[in-house]
Amino acid sequence: MNDRPPSDKSDGSGTDPSSSSAKGPDPNDDGPDLDSDGPESTADPSDGDDSGDSITQGSLIRPLIGLAWPIVVIQLLQVTYNIADTLWLGRLSADAVGAISLAFPLIFLLIAVAGGFTTAGAILVAQYTGAKGERSAGHVTGQTVSFVGLLSVVIGVVGYFYTRPALELLPSDPETSASVIPLAADYMEVIFMGIPLMFGFFIFSALMRGYGDTRTPMFVMVVSVGLNVVLDPFFIFGFAGNPLFEWVGLGGLEATLEAATGFTGLGIEGAALATILSRGVGTAIGLWLLFGTGIGPAVTFEHLRPDFPVIRDIIRLGTPSMVEQSTSALAMITLTAMIVTFTPPVVAAYGLGNRLISLVFLPAMGLGRAIDTMVGQNLGANRPDRASRATWLAAGTGAGVMAVVAVVAVVFTEPIVGAFMGDVPDAAATIANGVEYVRIRSVEFTFIGVTQVILGAFRGAGNTRTAMVISIMTLWVGRVTSVYALVFVFEWGATGVWVGMALGNIVGAVLGVAWFLRGTWKERYIDEPALDADEAVS
Repeated sequence: MNDRPPSDKSDGSGTDPSSSSAKGPDPNDDGPDLDSDGPESTADPSDGDDSGDSITQGSLIRPLIGLAWPIVVIQLLQVTYNIADTLWLGRLSADAVGAISLAFPLIFLLIAVAGGFTTAGAILVAQYTGAKGERSAGHVTGQTVSFVGLLSVVIGVVGYFYTRPALELLPSDPETSASVIPLAADYMEVIFMGIPLMFGFFIFSALMRGYGDTRTPMFVMVVSVGLNVVLDPFFIFGFAGNPLFEWVGLGGLEATLEAATGFTGLGIEGAALATILSRGVGTAIGLWLLFGTGIGPAVTFEHLRPDFPVIRDIIRLGTPSMVEQSTSALAMITLTAMIVTFTPPVVAAYGLGNRLISLVFLPAMGLGRAIDTMVGQNLGANRPDRASRATWLAAGTGAGVMAVVAVVAVVFTEPIVGAFMGDVPDAAATIANGVEYVRIRSVEFTFIGVTQVILGAFRGAGNTRTAMVISIMTLWVGRVTSVYALVFVFEWGATGVWVGMALGNIVGAVLGVAWFLRGTWKERYIDEPALDADEAVS
């Protein structure tokens, strides 16, 4: 199944995209894959760019690792946002930790709408870059920024007003309804007010990844996360009971600052505000790099003017990704609706465990996102066999790495979980449930290494509908159905939740590999790109 439509593409330049006679190498010619990097890349290596011939020619392992490790760091820093909030809010109350556990799936639901179209832009940029269509890649970049940017404003407005009614629909334990849900609503409202500031960095990072540069977004992310870590304790606690002052032995200074300012913190809303402000800084830097420097695709402000044929391609490719991410968010919400029927310690353990598991999944996520760039650029260069070999290499690497991670997770679960809970009510019960959750989930770690890579390969090929189907089966058949049956039919209690959650990626890995072996993904989505100016003259 290939998502490519029969219609021609436009790059908005007035040049017929099919006018280029350039073709990629024979897909059956392995060329100098093992020993040579091929011709010199046109990208400036000082930009931290792994694009061009290093991805479409030469060694497979070097560009794979070169793309993947910055993505792992980016995802680690992404998780750091959540961990920083969890760490500081854990010192505030267990209810605050439970609140952000409830908030995230609902936030992710609306983020998924725009995230699907960002993925589409990255796919097109990758394939045009592999086909040496720098001009077309830049134009797609501009169209993605303007379209998704406008969409993020709409999402922010809708999200702000739907937050409280949506949370009130959750069938929750009475204690959870009274103490956790109002805090979740407070957190979400602040986040939604700043959604456009968050989305800007997501757009920048995805487009640069499609281009083959994952290091530049990593450096921007370091700045953003560092700012968030600094702001969090001050915005949450202010100068009253701030653990940071206690840790460094500056209680006297804290008392002086409280007397001078009267600022006692914003609680859970402060955590949200710190996230929004730090994300905004990352967005500003990212957009400046795209439009104000020579880093990344050759995009200009003229490329922001709507080009409806290109937007149509973004929508066509992005809609399945949007559905995939939205149904993933809906699955999380459905699981949350089942979780909130338990007591607050179980709810908090579920959220805490998910954050820790998101950390151990980072290697698989990095390989999955790296492979979508490698598959996209190699199909753009008409090298499907190289794209296939890269996918199998990444899947094997992911499975092996995640097996090691599973062992580490089992051995060190208890001290890690305990580090996130202070001396607050229900801490012991939360830790006990969290330890059981992480250890049971470790069974699926190897499978997620395979699932993430296979899904990334389908996306890079433009087969976003295939990725959507596999993802839906993974989450709704493998996970949601299992949790429901184990909890409400077989009455396994909280253990049923943990076991059901572990089954999802096992189903996804088996289905994904079987579908990938069919080989129906090997045709690229794009037509020939528009000629770049220097090529047109020659």
